[in-house]
Amino acid sequence: MPDDRLIIFDTTLRDGEQSPGASMNLEEKREVALALKELGVDVIEAGFPIASPGDFEAVQMIARQVEGPTICGLARCNKDDIDRAWAALGDAQKPRIHVFLATSAIHREFKLHMAKEEIIRRAVEGVKRAKGYCADVEFSPEDAARTELDFLAEVVERAVEAGATTVNIPDTVGYAVPSQYAAAIQHLKKTVRGIDNVVISVHCHDDLGLAVANSLAALHEGARQVECTINGLGERAGNCALEEVVMAVKTRADYFGISTSINTRRLHPISRLVANVTGISVQRNKAIVGQNAFAHEAGIHQDGMLKERRTYEIMNPEDVGLARTELVLGKHSGRHALRERVKELGYHLDEAQLQKVFDGFKSLADRKKVIYDADIQALAETQIHGGPALWTLESFHISAGTGTLPMAAIRLRHSDGHAIEDAAAGDGPVDAVFKTIERITGITTVQLRDYQVRSVTVGEDAQGEARVEVEHEGRMQRGQAVSTDVLEASALAFLQAINRLAMRGHARMNPQTEAVEAS
Repeated sequence: MPDDRLIIFDTTLRDGEQSPGASMNLEEKREVALALKELGVDVIEAGFPIASPGDFEAVQMIARQVEGPTICGLARCNKDDIDRAWAALGDAQKPRIHVFLATSAIHREFKLHMAKEEIIRRAVEGVKRAKGYCADVEFSPEDAARTELDFLAEVVERAVEAGATTVNIPDTVGYAVPSQYAAAIQHLKKTVRGIDNVVISVHCHDDLGLAVANSLAALHEGARQVECTINGLGERAGNCALEEVVMAVKTRADYFGISTSINTRRLHPISRLVANVTGISVQRNKAIVGQNAFAHEAGIHQDGMLKERRTYEIMNPEDVGLARTELVLGKHSGRHALRERVKELGYHLDEAQLQKVFDGFKSLADRKKVIYDADIQALAETQIHGGPALWTLESFHISAGTGTLPMAAIRLRHSDGHAIEDAAAGDGPVDAVFKTIERITGITTVQLRDYQVRSVTVGEDAQGEARVEVEHEGRMQRGQAVSTDVLEASALAFLQAINRLAMRGHARMNPQTEAVEAS
C-alpha cells in the first residue's frame, strides 16, 4: 500500500451497533452497508458472528450482497469464534477475519486470568487458524493503550510472524492522550521486526473526548488504517468519528500528506441515515455533519463570510453533502423522476418500497406547496424502518383542549382483514392516542422511554417527524414516522414500534379490552 494512502475501516455495524439503544434490524444493516460502499470505505466490519444468530445472519448477508469493500468479521482468539466468523464470511468477495485478545495487565489479571506466555500462545494460534481460512487477517491486542510497551511489541511481533497482515492498536477504554499514543506507534515501528510489511491500524474510543485526536496523532507517526464509525457511534462515549478524521485529513492535507477513497459528499446523507436507523440523533454542534457545523450567527462572522467565505469556513459545506436544500419535485412529477431522486439521495429501495414512497409523495404533494429533498428522505427512511405489520392505521379522531379530557378514537386493521375501533382518554392527545393503540392491539404494558417530534423541512406545511422508543417485557423497540400532522406521525411511529413487538411474538389480545370489532 502506498504510504500516502489511508485505509478507512468502518465498524458502525459492529462496534457502533453496540451503543446502547442502537441495534439495527437486517434490512437496516443492509441499507447502511450499501451506503458505506457508496461512501467509499475500504473495510466494513459487519459484525461479531458468534455473538448471536442475528449477528451471524447480518454478516453473511453483507458478505454475499455487498461487493467492493473488504467485509470483516470479528472473532476472539479461539477456535469456535474463528470458525463461526469464516462460516459467515466465506462468500465474501474480499473477506477478512479480525481476531483479538486482551493484553493489558488489568485484563490479564482480572478478566483472562492468563500469564503473558499464554496470551502470546493464544494470539499466535488465533492468527494461524484465521490465516488457514483467508489471506487477510487482522490482529488486535485489546486494551493496547494500557499494555506495557515491551510486552505489546512482543505480542505484535509474534502475530506478524504468524501471518497477520494488519495489526490494530486499540485504545479500548479511551485512556490514551495524543502524545502517549503517538509514542506507542513510534515504539512499535522501531522495535517490531516485520512491522514494515503490515498495515498499522488504530481504533480509539472517545471516553475523554480524544478519539479523533489520538487517531490523527497515530496517523502522523505512520499508522495507515483508522477504525471509525459514522457519527462517532459506539460503546460508552463512542468511537473515532469517520466524518471528522476523513475531513481532517482532507482539509489538512498540507500537514498529513495522506488521502482516502471517501466520497465526502456522501458524509451528510449517511450521517442522517445512521442517525435515523439507530434513533441516536446528531447533536447540533457536531463537527462536520451537525446542524450548526456551517451556521454563522455572530455579526462579525456574517460580515466576514459575505466578504470572503474562507474567513470563517475552512471547508465547503457542499464537500460534505450539505449544499443548500433544493426544490426537486412537484405534484406532477412521475415515478421515474422520483426513483432517480431517491437513488441520488443514497437510498436502495425495492419496487414495492419505491411504490409506497411514490404513493406517499403524491399524497404529500396534495397537502404541501413545495417538496424538499428532506421530505423525500423522510419518506424513504420510513420504508427502511417499516417492515411487515400486523396492524395498520385506518383513521383516528382526537378531541382535546383547555378544560376538556383529551380523548382519542382510532380504527386499526389487522393483517387478517378485520378492523377494530376503540377509544381512550389520556393526559394529553398523544397519550390518548398511545393508550388507544395499546388497548386495540392488546399490548398493554408498554413503557414509553423516549418521544421526539421535529420538523423535517421549513414552513407551516412542513412534515413533522415523530420518533418513539418503547420498552415491553424487557425489550426495547423504536418507531419512526412522518406526516404533515404531528399527531398522525406520532400515532404511526408508536404503531410501528408496537408492530415490531407484535411481529416478535409479543402480541396477545387483551381479553379485558372493550374494543369494538368493525367490518
